[in-house]
Amino acid sequence: MNTKYSDLINQTYYFPQEEFTLNKDNLQFHNIDLMKLVEQYGTPLKFTYLPQISNNINKAKAWFRKSMEKNKYEAKYYYCYCTKSSHFEYIMNEAFKNNIHIETSSAFDINIVENLLVNGKINKSTYVICNGFKRDQYIENIARLINNGHKNTIPIIDNYEELDLLQAEIKGKFKIGIRIASEEEPKFEFYTSRLGIGYKNIVSFYKKQIQENKNLELKILHFFINTGINDTAYYWNELVKCIKVYVALKKECPSLDGLNIGGGFPIKNSLAFEFDYQYMIDEIINQIKIACDEAEVDVPNIFTEFGSFTVGESGGAIYQVLYQKQQNDREKWNMIDSSFITTLPDTWAINKRFIMLAVNRWNETYERVLLGGLTCDSDDYYNSEQNMNAIYLPKYNKEKPLYIGFFNTGAYQETIGGYGGLHHCLIPQPKHILIDRDENGILATEVFSEQQTADDVLKILGYHKK
Repeated sequence: MNTKYSDLINQTYYFPQEEFTLNKDNLQFHNIDLMKLVEQYGTPLKFTYLPQISNNINKAKAWFRKSMEKNKYEAKYYYCYCTKSSHFEYIMNEAFKNNIHIETSSAFDINIVENLLVNGKINKSTYVICNGFKRDQYIENIARLINNGHKNTIPIIDNYEELDLLQAEIKGKFKIGIRIASEEEPKFEFYTSRLGIGYKNIVSFYKKQIQENKNLELKILHFFINTGINDTAYYWNELVKCIKVYVALKKECPSLDGLNIGGGFPIKNSLAFEFDYQYMIDEIINQIKIACDEAEVDVPNIFTEFGSFTVGESGGAIYQVLYQKQQNDREKWNMIDSSFITTLPDTWAINKRFIMLAVNRWNETYERVLLGGLTCDSDDYYNSEQNMNAIYLPKYNKEKPLYIGFFNTGAYQETIGGYGGLHHCLIPQPKHILIDRDENGILATEVFSEQQTADDVLKILGYHKK
């Protein structure tokens, strides 16, 4: 009878997979022996596998290059990294090895851009696409960047007043974009995104406030929908509406030569995950080309703003199961040595699911369990995998420590969780390590930050003030 945990995984999924393999009864992630990490650094442990960032960037660039060649699409593709997914310097350093561009969301992003410029990670030719609702500090920082000579800084106009605010701070001529306020899916609680300007108002807005203004050069039309890039009737309908706006605007505005289709590429959240990235890109490029050819306008340069796709699959977390609580005749709670609210906030905030696998003991029998965090909050739990209404793990045995891993957690979790700050029930932030490979493929690890101490927390709370 197939009762081992390895049997369960093999009969449920195609396994091994590109990033997941097995060494005897221990899990490997990109050929990294996870148990060796546990032995060296302990748990709870967060990690970032830096090479995966470059891998995904170059995959996307190759997909777009192939699609543009296939469709005889005579324009350029610009891969922008969406900083809000993860602002850390080690992320930027890896991402900008790959000749990409940057998208910002708020004022302090511009300070990061200036730091990257000073340190040679980006240069004057790098596009800086400035999205978001722009308050005074953001306006001031964008203006400083442009006034200091970074002419490829392009603020994307989110509302009618931003033009006046920008012009009051920026000296001379500068480039701009306009964001379309997309219509959301019917299941949403609202009909239209709060971001951007309505479809029907774009052309009239251009004619009234931009067309005759010698200091403004409209370069990009920006489009993004909350649910991301997916093969659904809703997505294709919104894309077609966006392309129609681009064509109409292009006929009025010769300087317009860029279409920003935003971000939203899905990332792997289950061993059963399937998504045909090449097909989606081919179809997007084809739809744009057909519409532009029919209207006899030049096809636009394509910009994307991939955030989760860039960094999500580089991150992971490893926990130890500390104890098992049998609460009734059916439910067993495996208690981990950290908190989901602290380390993986999306699991409770938006019920997001990541890939979850045992790190060791794959050749032992399994059981159905629930996972509980250390806080005294009833929401601090994880109760099902992405494609199963259950969690199965090797049976708990207090004589044999069990370790579990959550994978592809690299986007948003640190900033949403309040990195370096206070966490629910004062559960400490785990140790975080960086994993890299040299030109010979030799693995190297380093500690980015140690686990929070009581002194760290007390200082934040004001107990060390004199």
